[in-house]
Amino acid sequence: MKKTKIDHYTDKEALEFHNSNKSGKIEIVSSKPMTTKRDLALAYSPGVAAPVREIAKNPEAAYDYTTKGNLVAVISNGSAILGMGNLGALASKPVMEGKAVLFKRFADIDAIDLEIENSNTEEIIKSIINFSKSFGGINLEDIAAPDCFIIEKKLKEKLDIPVFHDDQHGTAIITTAALINALDISKKSIKKIKIVINGAGASAIACSDLFMKNGAPKENITMIDRKGVIYKGRDNLNHWKSAHAINTKNRTLEQAIKGTDVFLGLSAKGILTKKMVKSMTKNPIIFACANPDPEITPEEVSEVRKDAIVATGRSDYPNQVNNLLGFPYIFRGALDVRAKTINEEMKIAAANAIAALAREDVPDEVAAAMGGGERPKYGKEYIIPSTFDPRLISVIPVAVAKAAIKSKVARKKIEDFELYKEKLKQRLDPSVTILQGINNQIKKTKKKVVFADGEDENTLKAAIAFKNGGLGIPVLVGKKEKIKERLKEIGLSENFNIEITNSTDSKKREKYANFLFKKLQREQGLLERDCDRMVRNDRVIWGSCMVSCGDADAMVTGNSRKYSSSLEKITKVVDSRPGEIMFGLNMIVNKGKTVFIADTAVHEYPSSEQLSDIAISAARVVRLFGFNPKVAFLSHSTFGQPVTSRTKHIRDAVDILQDKKVDFQFDGDMQPDVALSEEYQELYPFSGIVGNANILVMPGQHSAAISFKMMKTLGGAKVIGPLLIGLAQPIEIAPLRSSTSDILNLASVAAYSAGVINYGKKN
Repeated sequence: MKKTKIDHYTDKEALEFHNSNKSGKIEIVSSKPMTTKRDLALAYSPGVAAPVREIAKNPEAAYDYTTKGNLVAVISNGSAILGMGNLGALASKPVMEGKAVLFKRFADIDAIDLEIENSNTEEIIKSIINFSKSFGGINLEDIAAPDCFIIEKKLKEKLDIPVFHDDQHGTAIITTAALINALDISKKSIKKIKIVINGAGASAIACSDLFMKNGAPKENITMIDRKGVIYKGRDNLNHWKSAHAINTKNRTLEQAIKGTDVFLGLSAKGILTKKMVKSMTKNPIIFACANPDPEITPEEVSEVRKDAIVATGRSDYPNQVNNLLGFPYIFRGALDVRAKTINEEMKIAAANAIAALAREDVPDEVAAAMGGGERPKYGKEYIIPSTFDPRLISVIPVAVAKAAIKSKVARKKIEDFELYKEKLKQRLDPSVTILQGINNQIKKTKKKVVFADGEDENTLKAAIAFKNGGLGIPVLVGKKEKIKERLKEIGLSENFNIEITNSTDSKKREKYANFLFKKLQREQGLLERDCDRMVRNDRVIWGSCMVSCGDADAMVTGNSRKYSSSLEKITKVVDSRPGEIMFGLNMIVNKGKTVFIADTAVHEYPSSEQLSDIAISAARVVRLFGFNPKVAFLSHSTFGQPVTSRTKHIRDAVDILQDKKVDFQFDGDMQPDVALSEEYQELYPFSGIVGNANILVMPGQHSAAISFKMMKTLGGAKVIGPLLIGLAQPIEIAPLRSSTSDILNLASVAAYSAGVINYGKKN
């Protein structure tokens, strides 16, 4: 049973994360332009009167003219916050905001959190009913049992929109999916197996109900609470528990577990012992889902049973039972057909879809996103998909939508499900999948990465995250005393285990000075003492020498100085790759579209030959990220109109590529809107790049840098890079004032490059 490392964060870092930039994790932005007086008049008075009248005549029109159809309320009273108990409505807000973020990240659903300061179920129900018209769905969260049962039941009776208590049904759906496949692998029938469920809260009861709806006989399911087995005739059982009471002589878990096929734990750490596991039947199925520590660890199970199939609620073991596999996609499908409810048919469809996905062969791009290298394969350690499987968005909503239509709770039909699948795929940010794939890959190789600006706070945090995330081995360049001070400032021990290096290491200093002298004595006429001074006094030089001399695999620097300053120092130590041009490439993601911009960092005015070389190298890199390269050479003109000297310069680059007979599409010159907008395809039907470009080769560094920085600052685009392409070593430069995440992403890219690109021998 393979275990991976969990990320660890200090409380201070978590608090800073929630308080950086804007407080909290969500914001509201307009989906329509709000620039001119006319825009405002259309958005509010008098333009808003038109949709008001339409909705008054036909309430269903609210789905067409408002956000209702893609808006979910995430609601709690804070009575059961995670594993911390009843801490109140306001204390639940960070969790509910987090849930809203997950809706957006995984299914492009807008969600807003609403915390209700009340413990009276009738008052809570009234509150939700009164504001329910604003939403397309209601997600109940962290509400203690039995109140959660009462609230959900009454709301489902009163409302005509989906109401879903994720703590119950999300867990039940994912657990049922895992059970379906575990039974398939162990060649057992759900109609014959014996099941023990340890725990009798909302999740446990929902799991038991869904197991029975999938064919498990009620008398074959034993449920256990803190007082023991729930059996018929036991005193003081509420009606939710009594509905699961069975005739049995067993009174304890130890008695009930003997000869059973399945154990589901939704209880507490260490409840299930190795002795109990030994007493289970052949090929036992053990779902130990207590968090953060399971009822029994997979290692403990493995010590006594090699035939067991084990799942937990943790991400550091195979087979994680995680609600994230369910609720975003279930709501996505329900909202897209305007379902009146999420019924049992939709839940079962979701469970079956999740189970079926795990049985499919994993294609290359999914393997990269989920783990890179070692391909997941259906079996004992892969019974449910990864939460980062990009296929989830196009599989589960489709199954849920079909079930809603078939069971007649949908108010809208989907005519073309293949087209629907494609639209679902386009809802997600592809950069997330790319970076997840990179991170999963580098976890396997554990490259040593130099963080050259080790005393900089964001760089230090990125290095710590790189280490704690199991991404590789960070090495900080800086003064030990200063770094230890920084560690204390961010809430860690000054003796935190992380490697620190600097020029006090006389052996390395001599080695690097000699390396640099051999390289630069003829090129720049430098003396040996000059090289020693450079190595001694400059962290970028020191880090670059570490990589060039084989003492590290990769490096990230920058953030505390201008990009050009870092690049100048790096290129004293490292040359360009033979036969390849060096340039900066930025990945831009905005409103579902991904484009790459070059050159953003190196050449002020590239020649025609250099522009063509940039296009060739950019196409190679973009393919590594999983895109089919389509290159547009940008200009202020489109296909030579108007004609200027710069226009000819760019046209010459296109001609050079045509002569080289490259294996990707390209065209130019063209203006950026022509390259990116499909509306121009009618005007220029002869070009396959118009409206389809994903690589934009700029006429100069100034236009490239201005473009991506304006998009990032004013347009809210997600920007990764610049990635330094064409350097003879895997080194990346973080722009001035980069965030911790920006630096961490560049470190991951550098480590990934060290593993997949042949840089030749180290010196």
